[in-house]
Amino acid sequence: MKQDLEFLERLVQNAPNLENVEMIEIASPDEAMESDDNLPTDLSILPLRNTVLFPGIVIPVTVTRTKAIRLVKKAYRGDRTLGIVTQVRQTKEEPTTDDLYKIGTIGHILKMIVLPDGNVTIIIQGRRRFKIVKFLKTNPFLLAQVEYIAESFPNSKKKETKALIQSLKEAALNILNLNPEIPRDAQVAIDNIESPNFLTHFLSSNLNIGIAEKQLLLETYEGEDQAHTLLEHMMKEVQVLEIKKDIQSKASSDIDQQQREYYLRQQIKVLQEELGMDSPDQEVEKLRMKGAKKKWGPDVNEHFNKELNKILRTNSMAPEYGISLSYAEFLVDLPWNDTTKDNFNLKRAKKILDSDHYGLQKVKERILEYLAVLKLKGDMKAPILCLYGPPGVGKTSLGKSVAKALGREYIRMALGGIHDEAEIRGHRKTYIGAMPGKVLQNINKAKKSNPVFVLDEIDKISRDFRGDPSSALLEVLDPEQNNTFKDNYLEVDYDLSKVLFIATANSLDTIQSALRDRMEIIEISGYTVEEKYEIAKRHLLPKQLKEHGLEGYNIKINKAAMIEIIEGYTRESGVRSLEHKIGAVVRKIAKAIAMEEEYDEEITADKIDIMLGKKIFDQDIYEGNDLAGVVTGLAWTPVGGDILFIESTLSRGKGQLTLSGQLGDVMKESAMTALSYLKSTADDLNIDYRIFQYYDLHIHVPQGAVPKDGPSAGITMLISMASMFTQRKVKSNVAMTGEITLRGKVLPVGGIKEKILAAKRANIKEIILCHKNSKDVEEIGEEYTKGLKFHYVDMVEDVLKIALLNTKVNNPIQFKFPEENKNSGQS
Repeated sequence: MKQDLEFLERLVQNAPNLENVEMIEIASPDEAMESDDNLPTDLSILPLRNTVLFPGIVIPVTVTRTKAIRLVKKAYRGDRTLGIVTQVRQTKEEPTTDDLYKIGTIGHILKMIVLPDGNVTIIIQGRRRFKIVKFLKTNPFLLAQVEYIAESFPNSKKKETKALIQSLKEAALNILNLNPEIPRDAQVAIDNIESPNFLTHFLSSNLNIGIAEKQLLLETYEGEDQAHTLLEHMMKEVQVLEIKKDIQSKASSDIDQQQREYYLRQQIKVLQEELGMDSPDQEVEKLRMKGAKKKWGPDVNEHFNKELNKILRTNSMAPEYGISLSYAEFLVDLPWNDTTKDNFNLKRAKKILDSDHYGLQKVKERILEYLAVLKLKGDMKAPILCLYGPPGVGKTSLGKSVAKALGREYIRMALGGIHDEAEIRGHRKTYIGAMPGKVLQNINKAKKSNPVFVLDEIDKISRDFRGDPSSALLEVLDPEQNNTFKDNYLEVDYDLSKVLFIATANSLDTIQSALRDRMEIIEISGYTVEEKYEIAKRHLLPKQLKEHGLEGYNIKINKAAMIEIIEGYTRESGVRSLEHKIGAVVRKIAKAIAMEEEYDEEITADKIDIMLGKKIFDQDIYEGNDLAGVVTGLAWTPVGGDILFIESTLSRGKGQLTLSGQLGDVMKESAMTALSYLKSTADDLNIDYRIFQYYDLHIHVPQGAVPKDGPSAGITMLISMASMFTQRKVKSNVAMTGEITLRGKVLPVGGIKEKILAAKRANIKEIILCHKNSKDVEEIGEEYTKGLKFHYVDMVEDVLKIALLNTKVNNPIQFKFPEENKNSGQS
């Protein structure tokens, strides 16, 4: 059985010294089926897929479900007894009581083996059949009340019974003779079975039939009826095997036909030469002449000519001939040192890059630097660039603009989902259907050896048993190695050093560290609202008008309407969704023109909700400082910056801290750090220490369905707690971001540009940041920081002085403590 073979294979792989394997004591089938002493009436049920356990039979079972693994381990520590029941629906991952057959077999676990991957394999022997009367429990495991089914088979000395048993053994012998995959030792095992009951169960278990048919055999109580049904299945199997044998014998006669076809092909070859058609020799000579014009090195030339000589010695009818000919054709078609002449007009290159993409100054600057050095030096190894940023910011399309600016060919290779190393390095040509890797295939399509090669979504490469493609890319993307890149199919070195590789990624976390080290990482952050407006006006709207046949119409979307679309209908770092929304507006106009209806040539903000419906997103606005414990923080998200409200409240209790709002571990630790700091400096802030003992603190971050994490809310949580403990107001129109330590230091955080833009959108006037983040603010244009006042701090004391006012909130909490009775505590 396939299951048995898989079990043995895994057992051998995980047993380095087979001499130390423990022998398993197995009860004889008759003892296992007849013994009913102390059989429990309440059984823990283990559901199985694709397996039916019969009485007396020993089978290996690999358990992969977490719930089932715990059940098996518990049973193995106890009486080693389980009720084995087969699932009705094999694909159900967590079966319920309705998904199980009601007839099963009680089994005894002989051995349990814990595999390295955490799964468990048990060797189990069936004992008696049972019927489930009712299920008693479903959690944590299935527990059922059962009644056992006695084995019944007529007297084996009766003529009818003897004939039936003999028929079963003869049918089994026929199957053994017709199926060469079954070992010959099986015949000896069948001959030595004397018990009619065990013979029936043994053959039922090993017969090649479906699970439903096996379950039906298990549910047949009368032994004679079970044997008759089993015999019918075995006779059908014999018929199938006989038909299969006939087909195989006919196939062998076809080999003689192939010999005849060989002589006919030889005659065709002679006729082709008489008619002036290319013979194999002529094809080889054409390839040799083509190879003489290539700009490859002497070692490649020698290898190519050896391959052609090998083709001449090979029979043109042999399979090897076609393989070798295809290889030689690919070898000579590759662009060996055949390059495109770069356009060194830097002003033209800058103009092309600026016209195709708005912003992205770092990337453009790096491309122009590369061109400048190449122009001065004449020869330079191409850099390996990795554009890292959120979706929709133009990483992939930038590669096409770079190729246009340089005057080179453009290639794009999608790496998302690739999990086979051969996709990069190719297969060895000895394999049937072998091909070169995608790198050389794309170079061959470009017909030039110095294209701009975009490796799209390099962070989404996966791996499996066929290898690790990201490791294969190490050679491709290493400037010190890729001048001698060796594809498994090509077998000779190919120079990739002239290729300008540009990788794109949404995340650096999933990129192998050695691969990340070989690339020059250029981060592309999300666009601001102002940048999105410029991109939409210059690129997206003209593109959509062209695609919808409105290029000649004077259609405009004014600035207010475009801002309305950006802020109310999209929430992203890039502009992909924005393009879809603009396309929806253009389609409304196209429909009106096609139906000869009136339409507005200039779309204004009041028309947007008519054309696109109600707003999808609402911008968070500053909510004031009337309540204690409510503070505005700044957060970075994959779709840009956002403001974050931290809320605190106190209630009578025992000094417990509660955190809510789907916070991550780092954010929870920030809250605990802030609380510990406030406890240690309570006297400085005039906080009565008894508050920490007799009042529970609850911190909540709204939008509980959205996961939140990171250390940047540290100072925001601290100010929220301090405001609640002191009942002092928080300064109005202030937002803050920064990590804190137990010593009271404020540490820098990331995503400053996005956070500042979020603050402007929320009408925030002042921002508190770590002093080390001042350099991030200086890199942002003045148009984005205009109207904002920045407070740079190094210590928590500075934050408290700026953010907390001396004014108490309206209706402050009057703290009460047990020893004071009616006297109010210090607030």
